[in-house]
Amino acid sequence: MPDPTPIIHLVPSCESHLEGITALYNDPAVARQVLQMPFQSTEVWRQRLQADNERALKLVALHQRVVIGNLGLEAYSRMRRAHAGSFGMAVAVAWQGKGVGSMLLAAALVVADNWMNLHRVELTVYADNEAAIGLYRKFGFEGEGLFRDYAVRDGHWVNTLSMARLRGSSKP
Repeated sequence: MPDPTPIIHLVPSCESHLEGITALYNDPAVARQVLQMPFQSTEVWRQRLQADNERALKLVALHQRVVIGNLGLEAYSRMRRAHAGSFGMAVAVAWQGKGVGSMLLAAALVVADNWMNLHRVELTVYADNEAAIGLYRKFGFEGEGLFRDYAVRDGHWVNTLSMARLRGSSKP
């Protein structure tokens, strides 16, 4: 009997992924959970991906060559914050809850810990995004504070939670 587990590949983002990344972030259900504006052009994403920076990791998750997830991790460039970085990610709605976010985050944290030498990785997440908060906690992220009325979503001000993971904290 064939294995029903889908094969997912994590690869560095490149030009051939632009259409898929644009489509991912232009999905209204995805756009409402990230800080990206909806209806971004492929050219906007091209410019973001072209920035050649060895302090950044840009990954996509692919299933049958289709972009189903994206993660960007960047170490801060300021000397006194060089031990820290932040990331943002999105997973296609049909793939949420199926391990894609865990795969992306696990890969990014290996690079953060073992190649970028980051002691602290931080993020902001909408305070009502329980699934994402659960994922981050699974990887050792802890809440550090609430930003009230941080962003507008669906015409309303929403809160975000600041979270961080210090290297050496619990991991899966």
